Amino acid sequence: MSPARTAARTARRPTRAQARRRRWTWFVIAALLGVGIAVGISKINVQQAIRDITLPLQHDDIIRQQAADKNLDPAMVAAVIYSESRFRDQESRAGALGLMQITPQTAHVIEDLSGGTSFVTSDLSDPQINISYGCYYLRYLLDHYNGNEVAALAAYNAGTGNVDKWGGLDLKQSDIAFPETRAYVDEVLQKQQDYRAQYADDLGLNG
Repeated sequence: MSPARTAARTARRPTRAQARRRRWTWFVIAALLGVGIAVGISKINVQQAIRDITLPLQHDDIIRQQAADKNLDPAMVAAVIYSESRFRDQESRAGALGLMQITPQTAHVIEDLSGGTSFVTSDLSDPQINISYGCYYLRYLLDHYNGNEVAALAAYNAGTGNVDKWGGLDLKQSDIAFPETRAYVDEVLQKQQDYRAQYADDLGLNG
């Protein structure tokens, strides 16, 4: 090999210091990329965790199915479950049971209205049955009050007797005499919008 070629190759070959700097540069770039990816994933996980805590959603398949069967807004069904139980199977001090907090007495009325014959109280712990009964009752109340959502939701919380005294078909939120029921209706209507915004795909609202 000629001296000129040898000199050219030597000139192109990086020195040890240059090689170390290049390795260090690539190491820093790789580390920054790793941190960026980790931060992005962490941010997504944190946002999802916050949503799951502040606005939980479970059994969305049952909600979609029952809402479609009863011609209800699935976001409203989810909002009722949120306000009633925060999606936890539990019993209230008044004896209401399950996700949609249905009393055994109301469940037997629903069974009679729907033509059922085999209901037992323990069925209300089954999400499929509980949501089915809750949706049936919500549809019944909406029909009873000619589509007035405020009246139907107030009746779900305080009973039809109270709603009829407060204005029935023409009930407005300001007419609700019980502060607890007024707060309940306000919360359901607000959460209905939140579920529409946050869970449109899960609830089948984009199809």
